[in-house]
Amino acid sequence: MERREFVASLVAGGCAGMCVDLTLFPLDTIKTRLQSQQGFYKAGGFRGIYAGVPSAAVGSFPNAAAFFVTYDCTKSLLSAGGAFAAPHVAPITHMLAASLGEIVACLIRVPTEVVKQRTQASPSSTTYNMLLATLREEGVRGLYRGYGSTVLREIPFSLVQFPLWEYLKSLWSWRQGHTLYSWQAAVCGAFAGAVAAFVTTPLDVAKTRIMLAKAGSTTASGNIPLVLYDVWRSRGLPGLFAGSIPRMAFISIGGFIFLGAYEKVRRTLLSQKIHSDCP
Repeated sequence: MERREFVASLVAGGCAGMCVDLTLFPLDTIKTRLQSQQGFYKAGGFRGIYAGVPSAAVGSFPNAAAFFVTYDCTKSLLSAGGAFAAPHVAPITHMLAASLGEIVACLIRVPTEVVKQRTQASPSSTTYNMLLATLREEGVRGLYRGYGSTVLREIPFSLVQFPLWEYLKSLWSWRQGHTLYSWQAAVCGAFAGAVAAFVTTPLDVAKTRIMLAKAGSTTASGNIPLVLYDVWRSRGLPGLFAGSIPRMAFISIGGFIFLGAYEKVRRTLLSQKIHSDCP
């Protein structure tokens, strides 16, 4: 990957992440409270809908930037030659690139997600106080509670979303005979995101429960199958898909904004560089 492409992916990914996280934050709060062990209304209901937004604001740019830089670099490396360069292997390339991107991005995402979700579920507290409380009670390790469950949620999500997004873009582009406009790439992103969001909701429920659990509890240990079994036993199938509607809405609209903004900003930055290089 050339330096200008690296910078374009970095800036475009970061801008796209901030657009989504800050625009759709209320939906994310509702989803978190629906999934919490204490229940929606005890977790705050519709009060303090922007609780935890500073954490999201701080983490959104570097998190999304890290994902797209890794995603685009991996795609570029795998497609440069060898077995992964063949067109029919493209979905596997996209899956591997997205999975690696999620593993790297989660190093930034998880600490901000822990603080954000705990603040969302305790709207009487502030983001700063929640951060201090987490560090005091659990240390830095507490900020990474749920890292494994987050990665195990994000990788299946990306295995569905990104190959589907790339496939829909290529299909639509082939049918109309030219490269998609940014809004068309955004529509593909919205559909791919909604499908991936619904399929992976149980994993998201487990991740939320693990992050919100009291330190030292069985749930806090991060045993995903055990957490899912407990949810199934206490709430049944509706419990496993708690928050699926706001999650699908969040990720569908988010996919439209996120992937559309990413395509638009990246193309704009690359085209400006090309024009500036012209005599």
